[in-house]
Amino acid sequence: MVTPREVRAARVFVGWTRQQLADKAVVSLNSVVRLEQGAVDTRSSTVNAVRRALERAGIEFLSLTRDGEGVRLRPKRVVSKSAIART
Repeated sequence: MVTPREVRAARVFVGWTRQQLADKAVVSLNSVVRLEQGAVDTRSSTVNAVRRALERAGIEFLSLTRDGEGVRLRPKRVVSKSAIART
């Protein structure tokens, strides 16, 4: 389960507004606001849609460990010129 802080951090990493995240996740702006504020009535389908949208944008949610929670932006794959020449 992602936390409100992780969602806020992930959204900032990809440079999206709340409205852009709502559009990408196909949920309402109010749902994103409630999720980021930690509202207890946030539906699991909303959380999953938001998580998938952020993951498609390159976010990786780190599992909750003794070190805490976190997100990171996956590095973009670099395609070498030799790989392009082979295609």
